[in-house]
Amino acid sequence: MTEASQEAQAPAPFGALTAAATGAVAAPGWTLGMALAEALPRLYGVKRDPLVEELILALALAVQRGELELPLAGTAPEGIGAESVAAGLWPEGHRAALERSPLLDAGREASPAGPAPLVRTAAGGLAWRRWRDQLDDVLAQLRQRALSPLEPALPPEHRRRLRDTACRRGALDSQQVRAVDALLSQRLVLLGGGPGTGKTTTVVQMLAAALEARPDLRVHLAAPTGKAATRLRQAIRERGDRLPDDLAERCMALPCTTLHRLLESRGDGFARDRRHPLALDLLVIDEVSMLDLALMAAVLDALPQQAQLLLVGDPAQLPPVSPGAVLIAIEDDHRRASLGEAMVQLATPYRYEGAIAAVAAQVRNGGGARLERSLAALQPRDNLHWLRCEPPRLPEAPLERLRAHQERLRELAMAFDPSQLSAAQALLNELEACVLLTPVRSGSWGVEALHRRLLGEAAERGAAAWPLGTPVLCSRNLAEQNLANGDVGVVVRPGRETLLLFSDDTAGPRLLHPARLPGAEPALALTIHKSQGSQYQEVVVLLPRSERWEGRLLYTALTRARREAWLVTPPLPPWAPAPGP
Repeated sequence: MTEASQEAQAPAPFGALTAAATGAVAAPGWTLGMALAEALPRLYGVKRDPLVEELILALALAVQRGELELPLAGTAPEGIGAESVAAGLWPEGHRAALERSPLLDAGREASPAGPAPLVRTAAGGLAWRRWRDQLDDVLAQLRQRALSPLEPALPPEHRRRLRDTACRRGALDSQQVRAVDALLSQRLVLLGGGPGTGKTTTVVQMLAAALEARPDLRVHLAAPTGKAATRLRQAIRERGDRLPDDLAERCMALPCTTLHRLLESRGDGFARDRRHPLALDLLVIDEVSMLDLALMAAVLDALPQQAQLLLVGDPAQLPPVSPGAVLIAIEDDHRRASLGEAMVQLATPYRYEGAIAAVAAQVRNGGGARLERSLAALQPRDNLHWLRCEPPRLPEAPLERLRAHQERLRELAMAFDPSQLSAAQALLNELEACVLLTPVRSGSWGVEALHRRLLGEAAERGAAAWPLGTPVLCSRNLAEQNLANGDVGVVVRPGRETLLLFSDDTAGPRLLHPARLPGAEPALALTIHKSQGSQYQEVVVLLPRSERWEGRLLYTALTRARREAWLVTPPLPPWAPAPGP
C-alpha cells in the first residue's frame, strides 16, 4: 500500500475519538465502545487483542455511567464477555493483556499517533488519559486553593470574635464553627453532610461572618441546576431570621443562579474563562455532588486566583449524569488528607425525619440484609412505607396520593387569577407537595409509562394539550426565558389560552406560552437524577430490579422527602442477590 493510500485510510486523530468517548456520552455506550475498540488499534498500528478490546468497551460503558475509572478487580464489569470470565481470564488475563498493549502508557515512547490513550490509575484501575489528566489538574487546583491562606489575613482577635458571634447566633456545634473559621482564613472550603445536619444554617452563618469581615465582599451563590439554585435561595431566606436585619437583608439579596448562567454558557463553551474571569471574591456552590468534571474545570478556569470557593454537598448522593464525579473523587482518603483543613464534614442530626432518615443513613453506610430487616420492621405509624408488587402493577395507596395531588393542582389551576399573587404562590407551592421518582425513563416503571398512566393520551402531546395543573419540567437552559434545566412550572388557563406558570424570584411568578418552552416534559414523575436539588413533602419511589444495585439511587430518592415516603419494589428487591440456577 502506498503512503498516499495509507494516509487516505488513516482514522481520525485520537483527540477526536477521545472527544467522542469522553464528550458525547449521550451516544449508546455499546456502539461507541465497539467503535473505539476497533479504531484505536488501527490508529496506533498495533495488533488487535480481544481482551484489550473488551477493556476498551467496558471503559466506554463505565464513562457512560459517569465513572472515569474501570476497576481491574472484583466482579467482571459490563462489556467483559462471559466467555472470557468462563475461561478464567478475568481479571488476570485482561490485566496481562493490557500491560503488553502499546495502547497503555507504561513509560514507552509516544507513537506517531501521540501519547497512549489508556493509563493506569493510582488505585490500579483503567482510565482514559485525557480525563485522568483533567481530573488530576482539577484536584491539583483545588489542593492549591485549600493550602493557600486568605490574603490579606484577618487579625486573629477579629477572626475569633466573628467566629464566636456566629457560634452564638446560630447555636453551632464544633464542626460548624470550624467551617466558619475556615471561610475566614482560607481560599477553599468543602462543607459536607447528610440531610438535617445543618449545612444551610452553617452556610448562612459563614456568609454573615464573611460579610461582616469584608463588607465590600462580592459574593455569588450558584448550583448546577435551576431547581437546586432556587432551593438554595429559599433555604437561605428561611435561615436568615437568625441574623441582624442588615445582614439578613444582604444575604437574601445575594445573586443566585445556575453555574451555566454565571459562566455565560454559549452552547459550545463559556464566555467566562481565565481571559474573562468572574468579578467575584467568593463563590458558593451548592449540590456539588451534581458537579461533573468539565463544569468544575470551567468554574476553576473562570474564578480569579485570589477568590474564595465554598463547595457544599452530600457525597453520598448520586454522582452527576455527565462523567467525572468530582466530589466522590475528593472523598478518597489520600485526597482528603492532601486538602488539609479545607474539608469539614457535618454529622450531628438537627432535623428528626423518623424512619426516612434512619433507613437513608443505613443505605449511606452499606445496606444489604440489614436494610431489608429495617424495612420489614417498619410500622404503619412510621413516615416510610415499603410496598412490594410485580411491575407493571402499582399499589393503590401511593397512587391515591398522586391522584389527590393531581386533583389539588387542578383545583388551584382552575382558581388561578394572574392578578392575585397569593393564588399563584399557592399553586407553585403545591408543586412540592408530592412527586413520583424512578431511576429509569423507559420500561413499565419508567417516567414515560408513568406519565401515560397519569395523563392518558395527552402525555404524548405537547404542554398545550396537558390537563390543567400538570407540572411542567424545563429540560434545557433557556437564558432568554430566564429558565434553567430543572425548573418546574405548571399548566394554567387564565383565559382561553393555555399558558405555563413559573416562579421567578426577581420578577415574581410569570406566564409563558408553551411554544416558548421547547423540550418541555410533564413532571408528575421524575427520574431520581432529575430530582436532585429538590425537596418534596411526600415522595413515592419506584425501584425496579436492574443489573447493578446502586445504593446512592435509594439514598438520593429518600432524602428528597421532608414528611413521608413510599418505597415500592418488586417482591425480590433490587438489593437482594438474584436466586441461583
